Amino acid sequence: MTDYAWRCGLADVDLEELSRLYRIAPLGHKPPEALATVFGNSRYTCFIYADDVLVGAGRALADGGDCAYIADVAVHPDHQGRGLGADIIRRLLELARGHKKIILYANPGTESFYRKLGFLHMNTAMGVWADPERAVENGLLRPET
Repeated sequence: MTDYAWRCGLADVDLEELSRLYRIAPLGHKPPEALATVFGNSRYTCFIYADDVLVGAGRALADGGDCAYIADVAVHPDHQGRGLGADIIRRLLELARGHKKIILYANPGTESFYRKLGFLHMNTAMGVWADPERAVENGLLRPET
């Protein structure tokens, strides 16, 4: 069994390695400079290493009391199925404890995973996407009828 080391904080993270992790997880192309911005502006960050190789990451935006938003949870395919994604979510939930609400949006088909971690469906969630047609195509948004 692999021993994992946890780190919280962006200072020692290789952003190229983080970008590669998101590509192969697969969560899409996230350039290093974009990751520097979004992780740098996140109140809570988690990184998991196996033998000094980045194998998991996640972040949460938070305002310190009312609302926190968990985003960008990724686990390297070679380490998936070991509970690391759930561990990242649990760690971020613990860090954000005390907020009145902690939200995330799930990719279609992953709802049961998040339900096991305590998340419930929101009846009134809505969003504005930079590319709404693609978000509708991917099942993230419902088109107006």
